[in-house]
Amino acid sequence: MNKLTNCRNLSYLKMVLIVMCLGLLSRRLNAYIPDFIDLFLGDSLWALMIYFLIRMLFVNWSKKKSAFIGLLFCFVIELSQLYHSNWIDAIRKTTLGGLILGYGFLYSDLASYLFGTIVGYIIDIKINREN
Repeated sequence: MNKLTNCRNLSYLKMVLIVMCLGLLSRRLNAYIPDFIDLFLGDSLWALMIYFLIRMLFVNWSKKKSAFIGLLFCFVIELSQLYHSNWIDAIRKTTLGGLILGYGFLYSDLASYLFGTIVGYIIDIKINREN
């Protein structure tokens, strides 16, 4: 890896960590957040984190490809919530499993994922003009 790639990876890692903190903080402060925003905030931040995680892991991918793959990943996870079996529901009942896999399918989550991915894409364009 060259210096530019390492620098980008570090930048994306920082973004992932910042978004993770914001997401966890939003769960603690949800009593102070209007219901309409709270409905979409956590899932939008999750999609934003996924976008930056993909950019970090696959730094040479284009922003468009990263956005598409990130959105597809989020949609697949959401659609997987339509499947219920004892083993996967047991995973979902754990804190980490619930944060990653979610608990139940909601159409509004799909809109949140789209919004979070678009925000990540726009931030990425503003920060990194190339690609």
